[in-house]
Amino acid sequence: MTPIQSILLGILQGLTEFLPVSSSGHLAIAQSLIPGFSQPGVLFDVLLHLGTMGAVLLYFRREIGALLCAPFRSGPEDRLQRRLLLLLIAGSVPTAIIGLAFKDFFEGLFENLPVIALMLLVTGTLLFFCERFRRGSRREGELTISDALIVGTVQGFSIIPGISRSGSTIATLLLRGVDGETAARFSFLLAMPAVFGATLLSLKDLEGAAAGTLPLYLSGTAAAFAAGLLSIHFLLAVIRKKRLFAFAIYCWLAGAAVLFWTL
Repeated sequence: MTPIQSILLGILQGLTEFLPVSSSGHLAIAQSLIPGFSQPGVLFDVLLHLGTMGAVLLYFRREIGALLCAPFRSGPEDRLQRRLLLLLIAGSVPTAIIGLAFKDFFEGLFENLPVIALMLLVTGTLLFFCERFRRGSRREGELTISDALIVGTVQGFSIIPGISRSGSTIATLLLRGVDGETAARFSFLLAMPAVFGATLLSLKDLEGAAAGTLPLYLSGTAAAFAAGLLSIHFLLAVIRKKRLFAFAIYCWLAGAAVLFWTL
C-alpha cells in the first residue's frame, strides 16, 4: 500500500462512515482492487474508524462534555444528560456481546464480495422503508431503554460489511418514532464505545504489522478524521431535509454492480 492509497482509503472511510452507505463495505471493495493489499487482522480498518470517531469527538464536543460532567452535577439538564448516558451504556451492551461472540465470523466476511453486495442491497432496502414509514418526533428526553437495547443490537450486527452502521441505527430509531437529528446524534455517540473497544482488541495486531506501515496507517487515520467532519455535517443536513431515498438508490446500484462484477 502506498501513501496515496492510504490517504484515499482514509478519505473513503471518512466520507462513508456517517453517510448511510456502509464504510466497511466500501473499504473492503476498494481494498480488493489494490494489488497485494494486506493488513494484520482488520487493524488498518479499525484505525480508520478511530479517525472518524475523532471527528465525532470534535463535532459533538459540547454534548460529550455535558455527558461526562453530568454525573457530578445536579441541575435539570444534568438529569437528562445522566439518563442519556445510561441509555448509551445500555445500548453498548448488546453491541459488545454480538461483536465479541461473532468477531472472527464477521472479519471473515470482509473478503466475501458477494455477501457485501447483498448486504448493500439490504441497507438500501432498510433506508427506503425508513424514509417511507418514518414517523413521530421524539427527542432525547423521550428515548427509552427499549430504544437503546434495540438500536444497540442493530449496531452489533452492522459489523457485517455492507450493512451501514449509521444507516441501520438511524433508520431503526426513525422507524421507532425518533426525530431525525436526535436519531443521528444518538447513533454517533453510541458508535464511540464500540469503535474504541474494537481498537483495543486490534492493538494485538500491531505486532503483525510490517515495518514501516504504521506511518501509512496513521496518514489514513488523519485523512479519515478530516473527511469525517465534512460527512457528519452533510448527513445532518440530509436528515433534516428527509432525503435518505437517494442513499437507498445508491446502495441498490452499488450492491447490484458489485454482485454482477463478482458473479
